[in-house]
Amino acid sequence: MDTSKPSIARVYDFFLGGKDNFAIDREIGEATLKIAPDAPAAGRSNRAFLRRVVRHLAAEAGIRQFLDIGSGLPTQGNVHQVAQAAAPDSRVVYVDNDPIVLVHGRALLATNGSTTVIEADVRDPESILNHPAVNDLIDFTQPVALLLFAILHHVNDHEDPHAIAARFREALPSGSYMALSHFHNPGPSMPEVSAQATTAEKLFNENLGTGRWRNRDEILAYFGDMELLEPGVVPLAEWRPDPGEPVDRGITYHTFVGGLARKP
Repeated sequence: MDTSKPSIARVYDFFLGGKDNFAIDREIGEATLKIAPDAPAAGRSNRAFLRRVVRHLAAEAGIRQFLDIGSGLPTQGNVHQVAQAAAPDSRVVYVDNDPIVLVHGRALLATNGSTTVIEADVRDPESILNHPAVNDLIDFTQPVALLLFAILHHVNDHEDPHAIAARFREALPSGSYMALSHFHNPGPSMPEVSAQATTAEKLFNENLGTGRWRNRDEILAYFGDMELLEPGVVPLAEWRPDPGEPVDRGITYHTFVGGLARKP
């Protein structure tokens, strides 16, 4: 583990107020805050969106299998905690390729026989779909929830994130769901927001080597012919918010969107 190089997971941890980050991660985080002072609010919105989606899937949609790719460092309200609170028989596989995530994940997330953490890369779908630990817990003949929160925007264009999403969609049986959140550039309709997204993208690519703020059509394309649930792909805080849930409508509000879709 090279602590002289920034890590995407640890930069997110910094935004969420965590302590599992190093000086280089905080340096990138601080630089991001100069561009987007409300970036931590966006990070919190992403976690709140995840919790609402998982709760809906477990409590209302009857999903009992969750594959969380790019899970990041453990925080409050992780997927297995939310899912198993609603449905104790839920099974969860966390996937990440960051060494520190794996260390913490195996200590804090894989706490029972229904939850495990594996090392794999979203850019190699077959290594995930064919992983023995995945197939021990996930039955791909039954509906699965595929969770791609804040991960596809770290797949560069030349790595073909849409083909990656299509391969995962193909593996899902009928009745499955796919949820994702993604950096968003709204373009000319919101010039100030678009300029911030462009500047942030430059910062991320220069320091992390990844980070794409894609347009709405590009994000919608990840879902293919799956059926988007209402309210569609929207700013994270607008996806079925809980009553009284606080909303920070800063400039970053429009540069992080998400949605949930069902495979017919």
